[in-house]
Amino acid sequence: MPEVTDDTPVHLTEVDVDLDVQEILLAASQHDLTKLRNLLRTQSGLPDAANVKDSESGFSPLHAAIAACERDTDDETQNGASSEAISESNPKGLDTETLKSAVLTVKFLLQEGAIWNELDSKNETPGCLARRIGALELYDLIVDAGVRAELLLNRLDAYEELSDGDEEEEKEEGEGEAETEAAPELVDASAEPTATPANPDVSNPQYLESQLNIQNDRILDGDQNGVMMAWESDIMRKSAKALLPTPGLKVLNIGHGMGIVDGFFQEQQPAAHHIIEAHADVVAEMKRRGWDSKPGVVIHQGRWQDILPGLVAEGEMFDAIYYDTFAESYADFREFFSEQVIGLLEQEGRWGFFNGMGADRQISYDVYQKVAEMDLFEAGFDVQWEEIAVPKLEGEWEGVRRAYWVVDDYRLPLCKFMD
Repeated sequence: MPEVTDDTPVHLTEVDVDLDVQEILLAASQHDLTKLRNLLRTQSGLPDAANVKDSESGFSPLHAAIAACERDTDDETQNGASSEAISESNPKGLDTETLKSAVLTVKFLLQEGAIWNELDSKNETPGCLARRIGALELYDLIVDAGVRAELLLNRLDAYEELSDGDEEEEKEEGEGEAETEAAPELVDASAEPTATPANPDVSNPQYLESQLNIQNDRILDGDQNGVMMAWESDIMRKSAKALLPTPGLKVLNIGHGMGIVDGFFQEQQPAAHHIIEAHADVVAEMKRRGWDSKPGVVIHQGRWQDILPGLVAEGEMFDAIYYDTFAESYADFREFFSEQVIGLLEQEGRWGFFNGMGADRQISYDVYQKVAEMDLFEAGFDVQWEEIAVPKLEGEWEGVRRAYWVVDDYRLPLCKFMD
């Protein structure tokens, strides 16, 4: 047998690793910060120890810390579940001392790099779990962590694009010059999943090349993804009336789809009604239904990225703008309102968008509302939100690849230039 020295590498077995994982999860559930801190900073055999997972429940340390606050359903009077404990942030009367220690534990885990939207075996994020058990203070902590992560990742995406552009310019100037350094890798994007808009698996080029299935109550792409559905009609009606409160205004809509919002815009009797639509199948259906001969309607076939600069150059200005595209990223949306709207919207004008970002999960929807608010403010816009109850949609998803809307309330945005 070879001699074992202090320099001999130690190979952890699966049993050792599992015991270490359970020890971390137990400390998190007990809100034992001293022990948890020691474990996270001494477990060299466990990379990313703040995000270890239980093999059965899928719980991360964040899940464990939050789950420990759940009330015992067998005895509603235990664990401080009294009427005095009930508050806006604690609607189910969870034990206040347990919640206080959980807050400290959750903050510590997030500081140590815990992933805010890690999924357990029940497809719940830590925030989903906190919301379900009524620990709303913990839910808000997770939402804020999600906002920070998304803002950072969005900024890094923009920085990387800028870095790539600089590199191309330097190569054009001369081959002998040194290459531009890559953007610093502050976070691991692959380890920090992002909350994305509906249908994140479909790229815009794929969508534009696909053959659409256009029905009376829905539009599906070639992979049975829902592009637009009739249940959105009430949302579109309220959006159109908010944007065009009086007749005789000029409106621009980006993304015709089923023509729901454009139909409501027509009811408001606009003086001019421009529509940008990128998909050839939709444009053909528009012309079949006579949209090209409706009062004041001008159809622009193509992507808004190609059409809008021309409208700006022609001096076109609008009292109202609506944005509802499919299979585009949040970065595309941010480019739209930060770069294009300012050259197209009248000073007293209004604009809005279909607010479906992250709507396949409540916490993602909440995160993206805050992210959008911050980015809109930075771009010079005020936004007001109107909450609209969404009816139960269980039967709506038959034949659709997956539900792109699961939250209870739609938040209708109305944006204006800051005073």
